[in-house]
Amino acid sequence: MSTALVTGATSGIGLAFARTLARRGHDIVLVARDRARLDLVAAELRGHRVEVEVIAADLADRSQLAVVEDRLRARPVEILVNNAGFGVPQRFSTGDLDVEQQMLDVLVTTVMRLTHAALPGMIARGSGAVLNVSSVAGWITGGTYSASKAWVTVFSESLSIELAGTGVHVTAVCPGFTHTEFHQRASMEMDALPEWMWLDTQEVVDRALADVRKGRPVSVAGAQYKALSLAAQYLPRPLVRAIGARRPGGQARAGR
Repeated sequence: MSTALVTGATSGIGLAFARTLARRGHDIVLVARDRARLDLVAAELRGHRVEVEVIAADLADRSQLAVVEDRLRARPVEILVNNAGFGVPQRFSTGDLDVEQQMLDVLVTTVMRLTHAALPGMIARGSGAVLNVSSVAGWITGGTYSASKAWVTVFSESLSIELAGTGVHVTAVCPGFTHTEFHQRASMEMDALPEWMWLDTQEVVDRALADVRKGRPVSVAGAQYKALSLAAQYLPRPLVRAIGARRPGGQARAGR
């Protein structure tokens, strides 16, 4: 039976990935900070008659991140879902730099290091999948968060080329606004956002798993975000910057 490791697995898109993969018969390794919530999710997933392992780790802490890296090297997994992340509603010039650094540590460093730890086992086996949860925010201007997500998307696209022919697929999952705890945790006011702009977590996960099976380097759920993503990539950059300046909800305004 194959094993999937999911970070940020106790809520939102990460939880939807864990539930979906467990329903499909994959053993699951859950990674998140909150041990109590991890145990609750683990108990639920074991109802699908799969093995569930729990790793409580703050991925912004390099020593705790190393525990997850060691797990991936010691017992390679078939699927890695790099989902953990958070946003901060502050201006970079006047905000807390330590918080900005923590966000980079989770959104960039963690993705890079866990992917590097997982790939050798996948390549040796000749099969595997890495799904890096990015965001459509990576195509607009939105401070450190958007810059981090741009890195995740380009990193994933680059690996999809590097690993061609190995049987290993890497996909950047780029959701738009999605109904999760993400914005509430970041204290972002989102009431003004129209309902048509919201996605469901299951919609994002189903699209992502279908796209990684097809070897697609980028996955965008929802017709509205496919159109918006295409526009953001080809509109003149001054216009994209103007759109970014008007987005609702603080620095991390789009994502899970």
